[in-house]
Amino acid sequence: MDLSSPTNNVSSVLPDIKRRGDGLIVALAGNPNVGKSTVFNALTGMRQHTGNWPGKTVDWAFGTYSYNGHENILVDTPGAYSLFPTSAEEEVTRDFITEGGSDVIVIVCDASCLERNLNLVLQILSFTSDAVVCVNLIDEAAKKGIHVDIAELERLLGIPAVATSARSGAGLSELMEKIERAAASKSRDKESAGPCTRCAGCRGNAACKYGAGAETCTDTGLSGRKTSTSVIFREAEDICSKVVRHDDTAYDGIQLKLDRLLTQRSTGIPVMLVLLAVVFYITMVGANLPSEFLWSFFSRLGNVLDALLYAAGYPEILHSLLLSGVYRTVTWVVSFMLPPMAIFFPLFTLLEDLGYLPRAAFNLDNVFLKCGACGKQSLTMCMGFGCNAAGVVGCRIIESPRERLVAVITNSFVPCNGRFPTLVALITVFFAGTGAFSSALSAVMLTGFILLGVFATFFVSKLLSSTVLKGFASSTAMEMPPFRRPQVGRVIVRSVFDRTLFVLGRAAVTAAPAGLIIWLMANLSVGGESLLSFCAGILDPFARVFGLDGIILTAFILSLPANEILIPVMIMAYTSSGTLIEYESLSELYELFIANGWTALTALNVMFFSIMHWPCATTLLTIKKETGSFKWTLVSFIVPAICGLTLCFITASVYRAVF
Repeated sequence: MDLSSPTNNVSSVLPDIKRRGDGLIVALAGNPNVGKSTVFNALTGMRQHTGNWPGKTVDWAFGTYSYNGHENILVDTPGAYSLFPTSAEEEVTRDFITEGGSDVIVIVCDASCLERNLNLVLQILSFTSDAVVCVNLIDEAAKKGIHVDIAELERLLGIPAVATSARSGAGLSELMEKIERAAASKSRDKESAGPCTRCAGCRGNAACKYGAGAETCTDTGLSGRKTSTSVIFREAEDICSKVVRHDDTAYDGIQLKLDRLLTQRSTGIPVMLVLLAVVFYITMVGANLPSEFLWSFFSRLGNVLDALLYAAGYPEILHSLLLSGVYRTVTWVVSFMLPPMAIFFPLFTLLEDLGYLPRAAFNLDNVFLKCGACGKQSLTMCMGFGCNAAGVVGCRIIESPRERLVAVITNSFVPCNGRFPTLVALITVFFAGTGAFSSALSAVMLTGFILLGVFATFFVSKLLSSTVLKGFASSTAMEMPPFRRPQVGRVIVRSVFDRTLFVLGRAAVTAAPAGLIIWLMANLSVGGESLLSFCAGILDPFARVFGLDGIILTAFILSLPANEILIPVMIMAYTSSGTLIEYESLSELYELFIANGWTALTALNVMFFSIMHWPCATTLLTIKKETGSFKWTLVSFIVPAICGLTLCFITASVYRAVF
């Protein structure tokens, strides 16, 4: 089992980094949640996904910015509390900083909690002075009555320092200027001064910050953790006492009251459930009409395209293959994925930007610890709502290889965006219907299915921690970021372009060849029976045991590339012509399912199995990359499938016993 960081070592990626520009290589370092990625985006103009919670960045990101006629290369490293790593993403940062991957290191700090951030600053300065301190979020600190004397901080540290607010762009010009000065000073030092010979941490730099013969000088390298850490803590406290001034504590009082409401056992969980239900309610109410409008629009457009193909003289088989196979599959995915994603993602991102997600994760922390897992798994589980592959990558924030593997295997129990259209459609068609009250019922039911996935995560985590991945839960330090006013405009744009359209594009690209393959299977015959029906017939006796049918199970298998195409596959399989017929409303979809033997039990088991079945191909490839093991990738495939089939068997057996 290889659960080390999959990132390449510094020497292997430096040539690629250097090809990106002709200027300096500048590394961004800092604690989690200090705004590093926001600084990165502001300087480079890129759209690295940022979030108001720890663990969002788990690998290097590269970009360039222009200054004085040169293209400088900016490297955003994962957030780290220390150069003595306790997790894979901290190893990424440690390696890049200590192996000489940059000309200048910009150490980003949060102005409102400078003392804690200075621990990393002083560790970095123990072996290099080629750095600039960027005191970010200065505007938020001012609202809390916190003021930082930048000039005094610069004097005490002996390196350039600058105050910034990356979200508004304040101070970034001065930051770029001081980066250039630091690089120029580095060149002069190399020419005029000899290296310190006693300090292991100085790595041959011109002058030891602590002075030859000092306690830290003789034991300050990465091998001297104990002594250097105690000295650094005292120095950080001393520096902050001289440069930080507090005017008002009322702001923090409001934050503490909100934190008590959102994280106390008696109120935290109920608030979390209500917020989740409200998000799903808004998604349900807002998505129904746009979905039906889009499907109706694409159907009419399909008729126009069909007429054009006939007019051009193309053969009938090509009409059917392109329109009934590829076109209708893709437009189904777009029609029933785009509206709910366009609503859900911005709402979810607003909660993330506000700083609520870490508090929701905190509410689940104790449960994960009781399951023998790491409390940080709650954070990776939240990442899985957008995409399970992203949740798997996010598992790097978990220090223990055993606990990281538990989080990887169970991440797919949280339904990603690709499974929401199936859940929403079946809840609406079979249980809730349409209308205001029906939307509320749909939201409650969808919340219940989400909770089922969460409970399955707890159960399987406990099972794995007690058997094949036996061990004790490690202690977890979870940072609660401050509440911040969301940037609504940026959140909407980022959600639409970085999440909604990206995921929709991936689904459409996957749906096109899938539609082609399914059409071929539906129209190629084996002994007078379509290949799709033949495969479904083989699986049907097995599927019936679990309250499903052969076509449903075949559809789940064929939708391995992307969960979004599950219902289109079933529709094409149920229609004798092998085409995806046009529906003007979900009620017609209901009639198709009923005509093919569906009951409420069938719909319920399809939703159960949608929550708990094998991950999509993208997630499986990500698991293979992250674990470096085919065995654990196979386990990640089998475990949720067994859980889903077991639950379906139980419900089908109970139904048969009662009715």
